[in-house]
Amino acid sequence: MIKENPVTIGITMGDPSGIGPEIILKSFKKREIRNNRIIVVGDYNVMQAAHKMLKIDSFKLNRMLNTQDCRFSDRVLNILDLSLVHMNELQPGKVQAISGHAAFEYIRKAVELAQNKVIDAMVTAPLNKEALHLAGHKYPGHTEILARLSSTKDYAMLLHDKKLSVIHVSTHVSLLEAITGLKRERIEKVIEIGYDVMKKLCGTEPRIAVAGMNPHAGENGLFGNEEIDVIIPAVENMKRKGLNLEGPIPPDTVFLQTVNGKYDLVVAMYHDQGHIPLKLIGFSSGVNVTAGLPFLRTSVDHGTAFEIAWKGKASEESMMEAIKLAVKFM
Repeated sequence: MIKENPVTIGITMGDPSGIGPEIILKSFKKREIRNNRIIVVGDYNVMQAAHKMLKIDSFKLNRMLNTQDCRFSDRVLNILDLSLVHMNELQPGKVQAISGHAAFEYIRKAVELAQNKVIDAMVTAPLNKEALHLAGHKYPGHTEILARLSSTKDYAMLLHDKKLSVIHVSTHVSLLEAITGLKRERIEKVIEIGYDVMKKLCGTEPRIAVAGMNPHAGENGLFGNEEIDVIIPAVENMKRKGLNLEGPIPPDTVFLQTVNGKYDLVVAMYHDQGHIPLKLIGFSSGVNVTAGLPFLRTSVDHGTAFEIAWKGKASEESMMEAIKLAVKFM
């Protein structure tokens, strides 16, 4: 049975050549997932082919041309069919412009549904950046697409696992640009965005740790001045606003301290600083949250896995966690 007073979750199918269709279907096989109102934004014939490949008999697919045709049931998975890709032109596990374009259009449609309050939250299956660019959509990834489509200026990537949550000051830029482009205002905004997300998750005032940029958090200027010139002023200013935070803390210890329970969130200065520890402990269970958008978006914390796509081998754990987190936020 579908939950009373439920929220509606829209799931984008991701790159059709990847594992998106498979992990969505495998997730819906679990009763805890299909007990929710779910709409998949994608291609019906692709989802149907994956459904057949996986030999699923516990639920059927409902093809919809508009959302008024939804049939919410634990025996039915609704597919909003955009009819962009057909199986006779799809090459599983291959980079294709047609798949990159389709993945972009699924996102665009899901944003439209979120803005029109048809769905309460969005969960995204993975896309392939090379296929995306091949199709002419020159974005670094989901985060930037969503920000552009929703006209959002201030946003940040937050990775969440049961033991560790990390938000990033910079993401898809070179390491050199992450250092030279470090700004006090950006750090303060990311702390504020992270605080708002974690307060909802924790239900209490979150404890925030701010990582340093340099080894040993600069060692009082011995290994760089970014902490003295930029990070410390940002931390002190946010403390004056009443936030519970500490930093800058040496990056080689702050994640261990957080996993051990001292903090609820780490503010990482750049992409790999936050991604490496999170993926080490939660590669299959981590969830990506685009914080700062006017609607909730969660996602799997992995890629399209072309090497195992359409072979029935993909793990649905991260997709399940992304769906459950989206429901929890509501």
